[in-house]
Amino acid sequence: MNIVSRKTALIALSTLLASAAPTALQAQQAGSSYQDQITVLGQIPADLSGMPEGPEIEGIISARSANGMQVTTDNGTNSVIGLSDGTEIKGSGGFLGLNKEKITRRSLLAGLPVTVETVQWGGGLVASKVKYKTSDMETAAMIHGGTAQQFAEHDAAIQQNAAATEALRGRVADIDQYNIKGTTNVYFDTGKWNLTPAGEAELCAAAQQAEAMDNALLLVVGYTDSVGDEDYNQVLSERRAARVVNYLQQYCGWKPWRMLTPTGMAEADPAADNTTEAGKAQNRRVSVNVLVSKAVDTDTSGV
Repeated sequence: MNIVSRKTALIALSTLLASAAPTALQAQQAGSSYQDQITVLGQIPADLSGMPEGPEIEGIISARSANGMQVTTDNGTNSVIGLSDGTEIKGSGGFLGLNKEKITRRSLLAGLPVTVETVQWGGGLVASKVKYKTSDMETAAMIHGGTAQQFAEHDAAIQQNAAATEALRGRVADIDQYNIKGTTNVYFDTGKWNLTPAGEAELCAAAQQAEAMDNALLLVVGYTDSVGDEDYNQVLSERRAARVVNYLQQYCGWKPWRMLTPTGMAEADPAADNTTEAGKAQNRRVSVNVLVSKAVDTDTSGV
């Protein structure tokens, strides 16, 4: 099997800007311009068994569509790879504990480093298995949301504090280099993303706790229960996370530059059993994680 190597140059990806352009299901030559979206032509079969083996490709997702992705290797080669219902997607490791065996394609964000096993189909490649580290997920989400402005605002605010500035930039290089100092969960009704009075009070209490810690950042992650389809739950989890972020900033006084880009994880990483009503209630949540870089954390006891 051929191996195409990659280099995890995540910060560089956040500076890539270009317009979208359609492309067929085929590998592109080195030097092709970055694309925000791609088009994969043809109905990709769900059953990939018996298809000729293709190369294993390691790189960073540089474009996405509903049924395909473009993976860019460290030498600049872009490979357009189809995604099938039969594509197996796995994440492993990471401080969020997202070690679910099979994860949906919506987790494959632009900016995410991946290893892709492929098969040959229709003159191109289809992914039979996609693997990534969940420790890279938040970094990819930051790149996906565009955090250059956050860096600029943060640098201006703490330009006299070189250690804190370096710690902030370090979160892009390795998101695992953080200690979780506390986690607050707020809960939601089925299909809703409005906060309860109790949830609002808990959020401001969490912000006050984090404010007392030097160099603390907040990471907000939204979840759903298993009710509803994949696309609906993804949007719902993102809306819940966004609502929490807005409340923290508007009513609890938390500064935007101390907030990591919020992430919606739909029904991934359930906190309880989704087969019971009590379990579903626990899964309809947003987790607010207080993080401090290990490089500047004087208290390593964690939580």
